[in-house]
Amino acid sequence: MNRNTYTYLKIGVLSCFLIGVIACKHDDEDEFTFNGLDDSYSIERFKVLSIPTNASGSVTWSINDSIISQNSELEFISPTADAYPLTLKINNKGNEQVYHSKIIVTKEKTPYSKYIAKVLEFRPAVGQFMNEIPEYTPGNTTANMLQKANESLVGGNSTMISLGGYGGYVTFGFDHTIPNLNGRDFKILGNAFFGNDASDQRSGSCEPGIIMVAYDRNKNGKPDNDEWYEIAGSEYFKNATVKDYSITYHKPDENKTPVAGTEFWQTDVEYIKWNDNLGNQGFKTKNTFHVQSYYPLWFTDSSYGFSGTRLANNFYDQNGDGSYWVGKSYDFGYADNAPNNDEASNIDISWAVDRNGKYVKLPGVDFMKIYTGVNQEAGWLGEVSTEVAGAYDLHFK
Repeated sequence: MNRNTYTYLKIGVLSCFLIGVIACKHDDEDEFTFNGLDDSYSIERFKVLSIPTNASGSVTWSINDSIISQNSELEFISPTADAYPLTLKINNKGNEQVYHSKIIVTKEKTPYSKYIAKVLEFRPAVGQFMNEIPEYTPGNTTANMLQKANESLVGGNSTMISLGGYGGYVTFGFDHTIPNLNGRDFKILGNAFFGNDASDQRSGSCEPGIIMVAYDRNKNGKPDNDEWYEIAGSEYFKNATVKDYSITYHKPDENKTPVAGTEFWQTDVEYIKWNDNLGNQGFKTKNTFHVQSYYPLWFTDSSYGFSGTRLANNFYDQNGDGSYWVGKSYDFGYADNAPNNDEASNIDISWAVDRNGKYVKLPGVDFMKIYTGVNQEAGWLGEVSTEVAGAYDLHFK
């Protein structure tokens, strides 16, 4: 063997050895890239603490031997000021590492409120209570009506607003994150009640509204489009529920000659024209009990619309002669769907789903949007319209 050949072999063997060492080192680094936990973490109650690991393999977070998460990134929230011993286990290909820390939850410097802190949007649909709840006065703008919605809903002495027919909505936020804990997390207040003469004991005046929730993940203080999730109530997965429904309402000519109906209460059966994306169209009737305009008078457009999930009609003519209409309460997951003292008016954040109907795990929610979920007229009672009279955090002490 000549000297040059020996030199090349030596270099080749050494290179293979070094490559093997580097490869092994690289594999080890892939297994555990996490640099460990801090000795402790501090966060205010009702705020979310995020601890990322970027670790591969199985991850288990525990407090006092109770598993609280198995996600790579921990999102921790507590309504109680206390110290929580934290354990993290990362298992990669049978190689387990254990880390210990503690989370110190402090009481907020400025006291929070369990109630709505701010109304962000108020965009109602047409309806018999429009321009009355809250009251419109000539010259009012969108900003004026939003302020009136704030005056109605913010705080513990809230009063009611009407969202009108299908799609009308209100969006509001809280001064803290409502935590997603075991059981139901928040309550939506409305004016639903069960009728004494209803054949179904959970029927009466129930006008279900769809609930959307948002967690302010990017902490910019507003609900972004990609942060909204729908609360999948009892009707969400049923065939009668329509996804991606949309409707358009057309501004009426208040000076036209009314077309009276056959019933005494039907002042104009061709009052407000509407059409939807399913090929349906018709008119919203004006009744004798409400003589003001049913079209929001601060809206200047000749038409406007909404889209979302539409629930099946829930009102029915119990007596068959139009004298007694009742609305059936759905089992769970909607606003203005059951009396305020009923468990069905309490909502679990764990019911939230994404646009594909897949359940999501949110640490909590900062914002809510409520919109009327039914497109129906219930005889002399008028359109089915969700009313909202407040909301609050059930975990707040």
